[in-house]
Amino acid sequence: MQRERISENVYWFQSEVYAQVTAGAVTGPQWAVVIDTLALPEETLAMRAFIEEELGVPVRYVIDTHYHADHSWGNCFFPGATIIGSELCRSVMLEKSHLSLEAARKQNPTFKQVKIVPPHLTFGDGNLVLRVGKKNLILTSTPGHSRDGISVLVEEDRVLFAGDAFLPLPYVVDGDLDELMNTIKRIGKMGLENIIQGHGDIILRGEIDDAIKENLAYLAAIRKQVRTAMKKRNPSDALAMVDIESCGKSRVYLGGLAEDLHRRNLRWLYRQMMIEEGVSEQPVREEE
Repeated sequence: MQRERISENVYWFQSEVYAQVTAGAVTGPQWAVVIDTLALPEETLAMRAFIEEELGVPVRYVIDTHYHADHSWGNCFFPGATIIGSELCRSVMLEKSHLSLEAARKQNPTFKQVKIVPPHLTFGDGNLVLRVGKKNLILTSTPGHSRDGISVLVEEDRVLFAGDAFLPLPYVVDGDLDELMNTIKRIGKMGLENIIQGHGDIILRGEIDDAIKENLAYLAAIRKQVRTAMKKRNPSDALAMVDIESCGKSRVYLGGLAEDLHRRNLRWLYRQMMIEEGVSEQPVREEE
């Protein structure tokens, strides 16, 4: 696990095991807030140990930016903490996460120590503000990657923990492309110093504008490419030709996972467009 101090009492953690997933912590004089957990139990426990032993404060709150396993399954390793998330996060976690955990346990024994702990404190429309020491944390809805997504702004430092609403490669398979584009545009207007992506490295102030433009261009490109493929006799072959570089991104992102995520984006968007147009779906061949 990598870690870095971003500003006074604000910390960033990144997995070295799975997809460069990130988490954060904001500390006050008496207690700390954790923003997301890491994908594997041992890394979440290492993050907790750093906060409690080296920074010297207990974790009182854990904020889930969304329900996906790699950001929320570590909730159980903060006993006594209040879990915070959107109302949708709680409902979707209760609906889906237990079955997902059962499947994960069959693949990886380390998940046998995981228990699903959904948010105790939730909010719907509007913002939720949490005061930690001298800092305001503003929790606000940022859907698109998933419908329950929220981001956490450290107001005084203009640091945004964006969850998966902002990634090196936008991923929409559990979300909505238009909502994600709107969310990214809103993030671009927030006057930020740093964006903490849900996966990948920290985006610095001088890099934000380019990152915003690149992500919006990618989403526009895959929409255009899928629309073009739909007009072909064999959409499967047409989509297979749409590599990640032709859409303005690199396959090296996220430890080499980006190309696979790109393929999933294309297949999902194709199915969505076929449904929207009321056309019988032609099968899209899964790549080897």
